[in-house]
Amino acid sequence: MKGNYDKAFENVIRLRVMSVLMVNERYDFNSFKELLEVTDGNLASHLKNLENSGYILVEKSFQGRKPLTNYSATKAGKKAFQSHLDFLENLIHENKL
Repeated sequence: MKGNYDKAFENVIRLRVMSVLMVNERYDFNSFKELLEVTDGNLASHLKNLENSGYILVEKSFQGRKPLTNYSATKAGKKAFQSHLDFLENLIHENKL
């Protein structure tokens, strides 16, 4: 079967985070929180999981006096996510009657 199943994308929040980062160069914490409708703690743990997997990069800065945290997908993250999508697509086609 083409593609690889990746446990990092089992959770719908992490799946959605990577979907956003595949089409946006970067995305900030508060925008993710609004879009995904999750709590700070929930979002932070999923982002940390993706960061620990080497799939996203975290960039902390300040906008005026406010902290701003941006996330972007790494090359490895994009490749792993695409492989996961290929796996799911093949799974669907294999089970078509």
